[in-house]
Amino acid sequence: MTVTLESGPAGAGSIDDFELFYARRALDRFRRRLGRQGLLDLLAADIEEGNAFLREGARASGGVFKAGTTVLATRGLSSSAFMAWMEKAFAGDEGALLAAHPEHYVMAPGADGAFNVVENIGPHVCSLYMGGWGTEAMAWAVDADELLPESEYPHKMSSNLFLADGTVVGRALTQFGDTADGFSASLTVYVPAACPQDVLEHHLRHYAVEFRNWINAAAAARA
Repeated sequence: MTVTLESGPAGAGSIDDFELFYARRALDRFRRRLGRQGLLDLLAADIEEGNAFLREGARASGGVFKAGTTVLATRGLSSSAFMAWMEKAFAGDEGALLAAHPEHYVMAPGADGAFNVVENIGPHVCSLYMGGWGTEAMAWAVDADELLPESEYPHKMSSNLFLADGTVVGRALTQFGDTADGFSASLTVYVPAACPQDVLEHHLRHYAVEFRNWINAAAAARA
């Protein structure tokens, strides 16, 4: 069955566009009303269950991860401009970071320089921490099969994804390089090898949604 909008609204867009606008507006309202701690309290049982899932996946995998990569092509914005926006957002604009995906619940600095992210990993709500490029724990990134040439992708970020108890439950490697009319983003996520394939698949979709929205936000900030 097909439903087509024939007349009525004066503004441009499809019914899907209208629904997305209202869904984002409603979600933003609930996030603001609840606040960070309210969201954490609301999702406490889900986080406990999700973290237990990842912890068991890491144990069963024995330190082995499987990878997937989402690639985005951007026109009209340089990689350096996007990275500058990202640095500013991660330094303290949690609202901009949360707005990029419906399943972002917390994105804020944690203890010891780590960054706390509460979001879905597949169907599971998890509370993760991210480290930074250049530390000893990141030695894996130097030899990663997914590492692209520095000359083409000079902007790189990598991290381990770990739970509050230190259990490493994933990895991330993001790489950005300019093209003739914009830039290319290579976004790789690593999940425990024992995790179901749909966990990896959904995070590749997650990457596509959040980075497209961050890129759009970066472009809007320059307009």
